[in-house]
Amino acid sequence: MTPPPLVGRAFGLQRGLDHVGAVIGPLVAWVVLSRGADVRTVILASIVPGVIVTVLAAWSVRDGEGRRGAAKEAAAATLPPSAALRRLSPPVIAISIFYLLRMPETLMILRAQQLGIAVALIPLLWAALHVVRSSTSFLGGALSDRIGPARTMWIGWLSYVALAAGMWLAASPLAAWLLFLALGVVAGLTESPERALVSTATGGGHRGSGFGVYHALTGVAALVGGVALGVIFQRGSGATAFLVSAVGASGLVILWPFWSGLRRVPPQ
Repeated sequence: MTPPPLVGRAFGLQRGLDHVGAVIGPLVAWVVLSRGADVRTVILASIVPGVIVTVLAAWSVRDGEGRRGAAKEAAAATLPPSAALRRLSPPVIAISIFYLLRMPETLMILRAQQLGIAVALIPLLWAALHVVRSSTSFLGGALSDRIGPARTMWIGWLSYVALAAGMWLAASPLAAWLLFLALGVVAGLTESPERALVSTATGGGHRGSGFGVYHALTGVAALVGGVALGVIFQRGSGATAFLVSAVGASGLVILWPFWSGLRRVPPQ
């Protein structure tokens, strides 16, 4: 088990390695497509690493069998499910609201195209985004361990407000590149603290159900928010959609210190 003082860095390492894979995939796809292959061939080729990962996952879970006893002992010392859910609710609701207001990457890409980024460069832009995400994830996790996940996540949300406002005002391909890559910094400052908050709130005995609730609510919120912002994007304009997202997220930024108790709880 990860020691509590290192939880943020552990999640930062996990998110960083995850984004490394997201760098390699688009680059390989871009190379294959640039050599004349069609999209169908690229999709079929992606089955190979998928099979390899499945085999590795099946092999790695065997190592977890010997730790079940220790996990059961840890579960006995944790909060009951009802108390764990009460502690989990405030951060997960707030995080879900952020995902509801946050622009999905697909609309970020469409906005970048509106600002002059060529379609052929989108795979490179996507790969570059994940380079930034990977390089900032561990830093975000380390900051979470230093000042607390709630504060770190708040900084990430504030950074997103600046990014969305920038996309609203942007008028050049260079601005699109810089702002799109800044999304990686936002991810680095939010993804690891989110998971650290869920882990801390639920405790060892209920982390599985806690993360299930977290992923379910944030997934639904992202879907609903993506559809709503997509409608604004299509019927209004890309700039208007980003303005709505920035204004909504700024409200969350203002409320979170009062909601989470940041104004009275000392740094962790």
